[in-house]
Amino acid sequence: MRAVVVEAVQGRPEVRSVPVPAVPSDGVLVQVKATGMCRSDWHAWAGHDEIAFPHVPGHELAGLIVEVGSDVRRWAVGDRVTVPFVCGCGRCAWCLAGQTQVCPDQQQPGFTHWGSFAEYVALHAADVNLVAIPGDVAFTTAASLGCRFATAYRALAGRARLRPDEWVTVLGAGGVGLSAVMIARALGARVITVDRNPGALAVAARLGAEHTVAADGTDIPAAIRDLTGEGSHVAVDAVGSEQTSADAILGLRRHGRHVQVGLLPPVEGHPRLPMDRVIAWELDVLGSHGMAATDYPSMMRLIEDGTLRPDMLVERTIGLEQAAELLPVFDQAPVAGMTMIDPTR
Repeated sequence: MRAVVVEAVQGRPEVRSVPVPAVPSDGVLVQVKATGMCRSDWHAWAGHDEIAFPHVPGHELAGLIVEVGSDVRRWAVGDRVTVPFVCGCGRCAWCLAGQTQVCPDQQQPGFTHWGSFAEYVALHAADVNLVAIPGDVAFTTAASLGCRFATAYRALAGRARLRPDEWVTVLGAGGVGLSAVMIARALGARVITVDRNPGALAVAARLGAEHTVAADGTDIPAAIRDLTGEGSHVAVDAVGSEQTSADAILGLRRHGRHVQVGLLPPVEGHPRLPMDRVIAWELDVLGSHGMAATDYPSMMRLIEDGTLRPDMLVERTIGLEQAAELLPVFDQAPVAGMTMIDPTR
């Protein structure tokens, strides 16, 4: 199969012909119809995750099952499927409780094993992790759900338990941030979006952000207080930096809820956060790490009835060769939305 292959940390990605992955007895082989490029893929390339090389990136995907392992019971060749980026083992107490996103023995395509920047990808524990794609949902739309959109949905609906008419500030208007804007509006919240990219802020406004704030030296917490009176009820850091996380926390009102979605790799030590404010104002600081397959139905219903339109977040679709060129600079790419990859191009 053709795949994007990386030989070493920060090595030059190349499109090569490599063997098709073997199918686990409890898993499936999926022909990739669409896969997303995410900032998490860049983190892996940059060396912020433990990766075995040579490696094939990619963790947001949708496609057709072409082979089924001997222990799989719920799925068959030809089924249209997607999958969360965190795949549980299916055996531990967390998985049995429907919390596969925190499974201690989890698998992650594009991280723990070869991913979906390829024509085929193998997936583990299929009966626990796969999600059926309704016939009227496109593969590109389904692929956009696996990391950024589903993570944003769980961050707001599951972790922050966002309520109608609450203020929510979203820092970062990339794939996760714009997903959060759309989802927050669908849940009836009032949204402020912060980003340094004017184009991304314009997209956020079209998706329903009531206010946009340019991260151009502005005092972000002060701007949030000016717009909301007391600060946001909920903040989402969709970037993952010491500055954005601190701005999110300092922009909250008392008893506010902060959700950390953007990765904070300890490249130069763990980030310093304003924990004095967290204590004094009794703020909740919440992590959000994907979403289990068991939680997909409620989100999928909102997509099917048109309440949520993740397809609107897809800015462009590229081929594998373009993906190989883009990956090393993706952290700096001025993209207002999601980049999807079609491995057949």
